[in-house]
Parts: sequence; C-alpha cells; structure tokens
Amino acid sequence: MKKILILVLVLGILISGSTAVLAGARVIKVGATPVPHAEILEFAKPILAEEGITLEIVEFTDYVTPNLALNDGSIDVNFFQHLPYLESFNADHGLNLVSVAKIHVEPFGLYSTKINSIDELPDGGIIAVPSDPSNEGRALLLLANKGYIELDAENELEATPFDISSNPKKLKFKELEAAQLPRVLPDVTAAFINTNYALEAGLNPLKDALIIEGDESPYANILVVSKKNQNDELVQTLVKVMKSEEIRNFILEEYKGAVVPVF
Repeated sequence: MKKILILVLVLGILISGSTAVLAGARVIKVGATPVPHAEILEFAKPILAEEGITLEIVEFTDYVTPNLALNDGSIDVNFFQHLPYLESFNADHGLNLVSVAKIHVEPFGLYSTKINSIDELPDGGIIAVPSDPSNEGRALLLLANKGYIELDAENELEATPFDISSNPKKLKFKELEAAQLPRVLPDVTAAFINTNYALEAGLNPLKDALIIEGDESPYANILVVSKKNQNDELVQTLVKVMKSEEIRNFILEEYKGAVVPVF
C-alpha cells in the first residue's frame, strides 16, 4: 500500500512539474509570406529570444490561408498584408481580425519582359493585375495616376476594369491571383506585382519596375491578430521588437529601398 502511495505521489509531482513547464512556455506562432516578411521575422528571432519568447514562423505562399489560419487559431499572428486588404477580407469572410502595428511598405510596381519603359506601352497591350479587390484597385489607381487610364469608381481603392472610364490605348486587363503574376510575365505586356513576389522572382523593384509607388504609399504591411488577442502580452512584445531600431536598420540595409520601414 505504501509503495502504491509513493508511486502516486511521484507521478503527481512529475505531472505537475510537466504542466508547470508547459504553462510557462512563451511561444508565439506567426504566419508570413517568405519574402520579405519571414526574412524580417527570422532576424527578429534572437531579439525575441532575449525577451524569453520563442518565435515559430509558419510560411504561406498565398494571401488567403494566413487569415483563415489566424481565425481558426492555427497561428497567433500573421504578417503579409496591408490594411485595405485586411478590411476587404474581413468583410468578405465575416472575420474580426485587427491590425496591431504598421511595419513596412513594399512599393507596388509594374514589370515587363517585353518593354523597357512605360512610354513603350503599346495600344492593346495586355496588363496582368492581382485579382483580389484591394490590390487590383491599387494597380489601376497607380496606372490612372500616371495618366494611362481614368477611373470612375465610388471607391478607387477597390476599382476594377469595369470602373475604367477612359482607356485611350485600349489596354486589356488580365486578373490573376497575386502569386501567379511573376510567372505570366512572358505572356503579357506587363504585370503589376506585389514586392514580396517580385523579390522572390529575382526582380529588383528599384531597377526593374516600369512604374512604382513612392514611400508615401498608404499600403503599409501590418501585424494582424484576432481582436480578442490584440492586448496579449506576447503580441505586444512582438510589436515592440518589430518596431525596434534593430529591425528598422535591418530593413534599410537588407532591401536597399525595395522595402521601406514606416516606424
């Protein structure tokens, strides 16, 4: 009987000790697209480790899954999108995800393997644009600001080709999922490509883009969480680290203006 009691006590100590270790674990799981988001997070890992936090990075290659994973609790934070996209996604999917910090801007650009200057844009040229509402509007607005089309849309940030009121060159628009755009460059006259996908494809936004947003762009990339977790201590520590001078200097030195910190 004594042996059984001792065994029970020992097991109890082991179990309680194990639970304490697990309960004390400080792990934050962040979903991100590979470039530059996951790269920036990798740089942040040792800084977070100094705060006693283990950062786990989960890479995604599309713009839909990271928000769904955040909503179902598979990850704690995501880092890949700007606010107009988040707002549109929340509205379309009935989610309640919120931004907790603006980190950087990836200037959006138009790329081509067929022409070397926007002035060479031919009549009837085919322009590939992202199919998601916020980035498609962003592409068309940039083209409109350069005088190649005119838009008549209630919200120009979500304009589609149907909102083009003037198109002197009779440009044609091909709507594709953002990740596919670098691959279709040989098949179109030009394509608007998000900087993370441009960098992955070996394109230099500052050298290769025919036209590009300036650093005044309102499309800052953000850290996003479920609203219920926005004041979580681990989340707030992540925000502090991601807006630190170390991260700012890394972005400036690593991307040479292709990615611009906004803090």
